Amino acid sequence: MATDATPKFQKPDLLAVPQPPDFHPDIAVLPSHDGLHFWQFMIAGSMAGSVEHMAMFPVDTIKTRMQVLGSCPIKSVGLRQALGSILKTEGPAGLYRGIGAMGLGAGPAHAVYFSVYEFCKEAFSGGNPNNSAAHAAAGVVATVASDAVLTPMDMVKQRLQLSRSPYKGVLDCVKRVVREEGLGAFYASYRTTVLMNAPFTAVHFATYEAAKRGLTEISPESASDERWIVHATAGAAAGALAAAVTTPLDVVKTQLQCQGVCGCDRFINGSIRDVFQTIVKKDGYRGLMRGWMPRMLFHAPAAAICWSTYEAGKSFYQDLNSGRQR
Repeated sequence: MATDATPKFQKPDLLAVPQPPDFHPDIAVLPSHDGLHFWQFMIAGSMAGSVEHMAMFPVDTIKTRMQVLGSCPIKSVGLRQALGSILKTEGPAGLYRGIGAMGLGAGPAHAVYFSVYEFCKEAFSGGNPNNSAAHAAAGVVATVASDAVLTPMDMVKQRLQLSRSPYKGVLDCVKRVVREEGLGAFYASYRTTVLMNAPFTAVHFATYEAAKRGLTEISPESASDERWIVHATAGAAAGALAAAVTTPLDVVKTQLQCQGVCGCDRFINGSIRDVFQTIVKKDGYRGLMRGWMPRMLFHAPAAAICWSTYEAGKSFYQDLNSGRQR
């Protein structure tokens, strides 16, 4: 009687498992959130932040000059007079003093900003893409994280932007601040910055998501063709509204970052209340709105540029990842 030579029991891990024809074991499964990896959100955000701040830097310089008190500021708070004074005394180059510091800080800070926002938005929304509260909360968490990265370079940037700034450049400013004031000076305004940017970001992201959704619903059949216009318009509306609401805290932040430089006031304890009282005493309550116009002129187009660039970066990586799956 012939016997079966095949073993009665075989190890299942040695059996060849049939696979579907489109199976590719060398391709990693993509994350579910927008089909992008964490590092791709970071690169898209970094590009968006760098383009935004570089493009709008002259407007930011005017805003800084208008917000400081003491012997540094231009005496008139008018936007036209401020611009004319800078061009007359320093030329066009005066509008770009400190841009190197922003170049060093904006990219990494916005990489953190957008990547944290995207993942917190997914975690907080509970699968509901129209959850404005989740968008606002995600924005707050993102800004606390990104401000920790940007605040030191933002302080260096604003000191370089001042009229008759005593610093030769970014490196000279960093060295002198460390030697004369200590490392804590780089974060003197961090608390104020977070208190300012938390409501700013909450308003910004909630407005952006709502405006984007509303604009898309107006003409859903052509939404894909007009997506850049939608992102830019929603971003501009969000940036302008958030900037207007938070201008007083931005004035306080500028005061803290520029204190003691070229005649600007130095504050004893650096508290927000102390700065508020000093501003009101010297310039009245209108002093809390110094620079509101250039701030809005900065953030409206800056947000439009930032969101358009960010969404373009996301689309690039989404197309790239889709191509890898085919």
